[in-house]
Amino acid sequence: MAKAATKKPTASAGMADMASKVGEPLSKVGRVKKTGTSVPISATRFEAVMRAAELSGLLGEKSTRIGGRISPVLIDKAKKQTGIKTDTDLIEFALASVALDDNFAKTFRKTRRTVDPSLKLGF
Repeated sequence: MAKAATKKPTASAGMADMASKVGEPLSKVGRVKKTGTSVPISATRFEAVMRAAELSGLLGEKSTRIGGRISPVLIDKAKKQTGIKTDTDLIEFALASVALDDNFAKTFRKTRRTVDPSLKLGF
């Protein structure tokens, strides 16, 4: 007899409603040049980071609780900057972003001037 498929609950179970947590997807991310005001991250970026964290095995059973005293101004600014509405989603997104950092800038600097000058690049 075939085993019944059981779906393991994951942290991404709520990703279907990310647009409500983050806001509508935006075409630009960052700051508005003339006003310097923040533009929230897109729901697509939030979902991509959380999906990458899940695929990397970083998300799973939520069995650890963290706590700390954090400036409410910092939390409000981070929520406005990202468009994320809940503290839990904000913390999870921030931790996933740090954990998934590929250290591109450090690696780029480290490999500076290491390409063989005789390499044919095709242009």
